[in-house]
Amino acid sequence: MGIVNIDDELHDNLRRASSVSGRSINAQAGFWIKIGMLCELNPQLSFQELVARELAAAGVSPVSMRAAEA
Repeated sequence: MGIVNIDDELHDNLRRASSVSGRSINAQAGFWIKIGMLCELNPQLSFQELVARELAAAGVSPVSMRAAEA
């Protein structure tokens, strides 16, 4: 693990986003980094497609996701 220097405005945005998503600041930063990397590696996929693919890879089924929304 290392230290990443980011500017104050990005850190403030990170703090706000983490409170909305229920993640820690570090977990939110990790999520943004992972999604950004996946976007660069898969420019043909939308954000929703990337997230769905990652959820499927983690073994989360669409049926259980729809049941949680109801």
